[in-house]
Amino acid sequence: MTLEDIRREIDGIDSQLLPLFLQRMKCAEKVAAVKKAKGLPVLNEGRERQILNRISAKAGIYGGEARILYANMMAMSRAVQHRLLGSGGLLRKTVEGASREAPKAGVVGCLGEKGSFSHEAMQQLYPGAKPLFFPDFPAIFAAVENGSADLGVLPVENSSAGSVAEVYDLILKYRFSILGALSLPIRHCLASAESGTEQIRMVYSHPQALRQCSGFLSRSGWETKACSSTTEAAHLAEHPGVGAVCSTCAAKEHGLSILAQDIQNVSGNRTRFIAIGKKLYLPQDADKISVCFALPHRTGTLYGALARFAAAGLNLTKIESRPIPGRNFEYDFYLDFSGNVYDAKTFDLLCALSDELPRFTFLGNYREDS
Repeated sequence: MTLEDIRREIDGIDSQLLPLFLQRMKCAEKVAAVKKAKGLPVLNEGRERQILNRISAKAGIYGGEARILYANMMAMSRAVQHRLLGSGGLLRKTVEGASREAPKAGVVGCLGEKGSFSHEAMQQLYPGAKPLFFPDFPAIFAAVENGSADLGVLPVENSSAGSVAEVYDLILKYRFSILGALSLPIRHCLASAESGTEQIRMVYSHPQALRQCSGFLSRSGWETKACSSTTEAAHLAEHPGVGAVCSTCAAKEHGLSILAQDIQNVSGNRTRFIAIGKKLYLPQDADKISVCFALPHRTGTLYGALARFAAAGLNLTKIESRPIPGRNFEYDFYLDFSGNVYDAKTFDLLCALSDELPRFTFLGNYREDS
C-alpha cells in the first residue's frame, strides 16, 4: 500500500468515528436528564475507573493510549451533563453577586519603600492611591485582611528568575480576589555610597533581584546577601563598603551613586504584579482568569483537568503547584488562563470544575496591562 492508500483508509475510519462520537454525546444529554430526575451527581468515579481499566486491558499494547482517549471522552460527556444541569451553583452565585464597579483604592499595601518596583507597579495600577509600605509579603496580606489597606500589590513572577513562591503560598492561604495585573519592565542598577566599585565588599538586595542579576554579580566576585526588598538594600548601601541592586529611583531616594546600569541578566527583564482585595470585581473587558484547586491522587487527574481547558479553546498562561500545609505530598494548583467569565463556554467549564475538583477557588477575572 502507498502512503496515499493508508491515508484514505484513515479518512474512512475517521468518517465512522465522528458520527459515533456525536451519538455518544447525545447519550450524555440523556444521562443528564436521568440524573436530574433522580438527583444523582454528574461524576461517578467508580464507574469511570471500571470502564478505563476494562478498555485499557482490551487495548493491549495501546492500553495507555486507549485510556487517555476514553478518559477524554468521559470528561467531555461530563461537561455536557454539567452544562445541562447548571452545575456550579455556588460559583454562579458568587459571579452574579460580584461588583461591576472598580474597587476603592484609597490605601494600597506594597513591599519596601518609596522607589521600589512594587511602588512603581502600584502607581501604574492605582495612580491616585496612597501607598502603605511593608517589610514583607505576609504583612501586606495581613493588612488587606484586617482592613488597614484596601488592596495589596505584589510581584508574582519574573521573566528570568521565575515565580515568587512565597506570594503563591500566601495567595493559596488567603484566597483573596485578584483584581488586576501588570507586567512591568525591570531595570536594575548597582548603587552605593562609595564612588567606585573597588571599595565594595558586600552587595544586598531582594532574593529575586539577586537572581535576576546573578551573571553580573558572579563576574564581579562580591559577596551577596539577601534582604527584604530592593529599597532596604538601598538603605543598607548608605554604609561604607556596601552596594545595592535596586532601581535608579531607589538609588536617588537614598542619595546613592549609580555605579552600573542595566545589570540584569536579560535585557527584556519583566516582573508580573497582581492586585489583591477581599471583594470580587469583574469588569466586562477582563481578559485573564485565575483559579486554584487540588487533585485526587489518581493517575492522569492533572492531565484530565488541563485537557478540559484545551477542549474549551482556552490558553493556559501559568501553572504553579504548591504543597498543602499539613498534608504529605499533596498539592494545590494555581492556574492563569486567557478568558472572560461572561463567555458562556468558559463559565460553564469553571462551574463544572468547581463541582468536581477539591479545594476549588475562583480567584478572579481581571485585565492584565503591560
